[in-house]
Amino acid sequence: MTSYLVSIDLGTTNTVLAYALPGAGQVELLAIDQLVAPGEVGSSSLLPSMRYHPAEGELAPGELQLPWLQQDPAGVERVALGRLARLLGAQTPGRLVASAKSWLSHAGVDRMAAILPWGAEDADVAKVSPVAASASYLAHLRAAWNARFPAAPLERQQIVLTVPASFDEGARALTLEAARMAGLPALRLLEEPQAALYDWLYRHRASLARDLASTRLVLVADVGGGTTDFSLVKVDVDGDGQPRLTRIGVGNHLILGGDNMDLALAHLAESRLGNTERLSAGRLAQLTERCRAAKEQLLAPDAPEQVTVTLLGSGSRLIGASRSATLTREDVQSIVLDGFFPSNEAQEPAKRARSGIVEFGLPYASDPAITRHLAGFLRQHAQAAREALGLEDDGSLPVPDTLLLNGGVFRGAALAERLAGVLAHWRRAPVTVLHNADPDVAVARGGVAYSLARAGQAPRIESGSARNYYLLLDAQQSGDTLRAVCLLPRGAPAGEEVRLEGRSFALRLGRPVRFHLVSMTADPGGILPRPGDLLDLPVSDIVRLPAISTVLRSRRSTDIPVQLATVLLEVGTLEVSCVAEEDASQRWRLEFQLRGQEEEEAPEDVSLPPELIDAVARIDRIFGNRSQQVDPREVRQLRASLEHLLGGRERWTTPLLRRLFDALLARAKGRRRSAEHERVWLNLAGYCLRPGFGHPLDEWRIEQLWGMFETGVQYHKDSQVRAEWWTLWRRVAGGLSLDAQLRLLDDFAFNLQADEAERGRRPVTLVDGSEDDMLRVGASLERIPSAYKAEIGDWLMGQIMQMPGGARIDARAAARYGRYLWALGRVGARQSFHGAAHEVAPSASAEAWLGQLLQLDWKKIEPAGFAAAHIARMTGDRSRDIGQAVRDEVLRRLSSSGAPSSWSAMVREVVELDQAVETRMLGDALPPGLKLLR
Repeated sequence: MTSYLVSIDLGTTNTVLAYALPGAGQVELLAIDQLVAPGEVGSSSLLPSMRYHPAEGELAPGELQLPWLQQDPAGVERVALGRLARLLGAQTPGRLVASAKSWLSHAGVDRMAAILPWGAEDADVAKVSPVAASASYLAHLRAAWNARFPAAPLERQQIVLTVPASFDEGARALTLEAARMAGLPALRLLEEPQAALYDWLYRHRASLARDLASTRLVLVADVGGGTTDFSLVKVDVDGDGQPRLTRIGVGNHLILGGDNMDLALAHLAESRLGNTERLSAGRLAQLTERCRAAKEQLLAPDAPEQVTVTLLGSGSRLIGASRSATLTREDVQSIVLDGFFPSNEAQEPAKRARSGIVEFGLPYASDPAITRHLAGFLRQHAQAAREALGLEDDGSLPVPDTLLLNGGVFRGAALAERLAGVLAHWRRAPVTVLHNADPDVAVARGGVAYSLARAGQAPRIESGSARNYYLLLDAQQSGDTLRAVCLLPRGAPAGEEVRLEGRSFALRLGRPVRFHLVSMTADPGGILPRPGDLLDLPVSDIVRLPAISTVLRSRRSTDIPVQLATVLLEVGTLEVSCVAEEDASQRWRLEFQLRGQEEEEAPEDVSLPPELIDAVARIDRIFGNRSQQVDPREVRQLRASLEHLLGGRERWTTPLLRRLFDALLARAKGRRRSAEHERVWLNLAGYCLRPGFGHPLDEWRIEQLWGMFETGVQYHKDSQVRAEWWTLWRRVAGGLSLDAQLRLLDDFAFNLQADEAERGRRPVTLVDGSEDDMLRVGASLERIPSAYKAEIGDWLMGQIMQMPGGARIDARAAARYGRYLWALGRVGARQSFHGAAHEVAPSASAEAWLGQLLQLDWKKIEPAGFAAAHIARMTGDRSRDIGQAVRDEVLRRLSSSGAPSSWSAMVREVVELDQAVETRMLGDALPPGLKLLR
């Protein structure tokens, strides 16, 4: 069977496949069959990385027929991919899946969950996960290849899949998962900037010594549709006089590229459409796609003076309701050229303030100026760059002497010339620009050149690990740094295991263990670390990786000394293992945890107060197995005695709280000795585990605690026991899984809505809950589907509007208003505390609730303004945010009612909550040192 070398560029905008026979001198591009119009198949080397989910009856069955039968990996029955998807998406809002690659690197959502198209307004629009969407493009390539080469199936070829150099381990692992879903389980990952340079090297392989004679340091600037990637490659000469290339630095992950430019132009076009209402997320996506085409026209060498972009209407008003706006060459000059590629003569780094474009749920880079990000990147790698250039350290910024541009953005000659000019100005000397014949396909072609280089048939770049990897040791920041030990240094070659010989870790068998890794693309202090080195890392420069964990299985609980071993796999991902010191054959592989939102968890802190020993002894005296005569008063005063030992509980740190919880959990059976025991245990356990996440082993702790739920409470007739039961689950709700939250939702609905007959059939284990308890629990269930939140909010709103108004509201009525309005504010909040962004209540529901809240007197009913502020809170994501007209009305009412300025600020702009507002909304203060992700 013929064996091909295959390379796939799974791009944000386009997906490309290149191939060659081993030993062949020519790299080919696969002409990818795809739908170009309904019922019409054409071929192109570019497959737009887009999916369109048509409405029922929108397209006839035969209009989606491809030359092969293919099942969508995402499970959607009717879907268009590629050029037809782009065409239809520009005409109909809310049905186009785009930028799936950007979502793969967004840890703020569950990337395995069906969340795209983001902000789709129609309930009948099928949704897919970023991973499944990526898999569908790869599956299309596989089918197209196999139709062309039936005797050489794609899954049996040597495949390279390119990824951004800045992709972290989570995004790389998810990319491999997408390939597996597409039926391509065996492949290698290659960084895109390297691939672009490999393409140039291969095309110039016969004249490399001459072409690179004056080059010492190459900057590869890869600005694609969704990401900006920088890499530095050192060039020196080997013993045979041939250039030797070594990759010495990569940049941090930036969701910044052509998509941002298109969106900036769409905002300008939107302002010129003559419509006072902001476009919906789906309509803005439609306009953005049209602005992309306009941008390409206006950046072309023969660009017209202006281009008209038209936003079509919908349904029967498709033409009549269309609106148009004009974009000019001057617009592109000011927005794209000056906004994204300013001259930056002062070589300023990127601004950290959140002032950039935030749309479609993606965390775009806060500073859109690529040249400022570039200055920061060069400063990060200044030491290595000076060594490559042979410069002394005079404090100036070392600037590469050679530039290779890649990415569809640089098809615009003006953008390429601007970046080259900026570097030349910084360097005060000309910069050599390596010609990239076709930025759209160079990465795919370069992946084949990389495979040829591995076989010794083409020039090679020495690389190894792109970043330094560290294990965090200290939960507490010392100023702006975190203590860590180096696991794998930058440049470590693939396939070679690095073991921390001089570092030993004591692990307990039979319990889950979790490690927290970070990476840095730069070297602390400009010095390359060695494995095992202890360092203080600048918090601002680290990238937190997903937690890695395992369970060291054993029948007995004992400590075992282990060492950590790390290896950069040939496929391009990191693998970490625990290896027993006494028997190296005993090892446990640690898996990255990739599902759901990643919390900024801190590792176990060793600096715990010595009084903890006495505190655990007090807990053991009350709840331990030993038969002790304990006065009920001593049980009731346990919390006070712990505070006497450890200080006020509001100052207990997260590590201390978790150690106390572990002591309570180990003695959980003791809570059933009396009602006093149960009350105290539930109160302390919930307090010590709040908010249910944020520290090592919290996931395991929650699993153990949840195992007690079905048995309910022992003293179910005691009202205080029942109240503490529900307070516990409200406090730890952030750590509960979706299934657990749905289970709590059932009890919420039963306790608030069941009639007398149903209550009579209540099982003893279904704990009764007061109105106040249930409202707080129900509102804390942030992981439940948004449709459920809409139902809960509608019910809450109905209850609120039935409450008495009038000139005077008595204390009892005011308290009831407060309970329901707090719950409504939490259910309708635009920014959740622990739920993912796609799980918030629908914006249409939020606007409806605000319309009703505006009927209340906010001066007399102060919680109404508090709830409205959270429901109207600005996130920057148009699919979640309410309309401007409603926002303006909320702001006017907040002002006239004398509400705190912080409430208006959160409605007017994207801000973080102050501590007082956060505590009131969460229902509890967070443990000291623990901060929820925004």
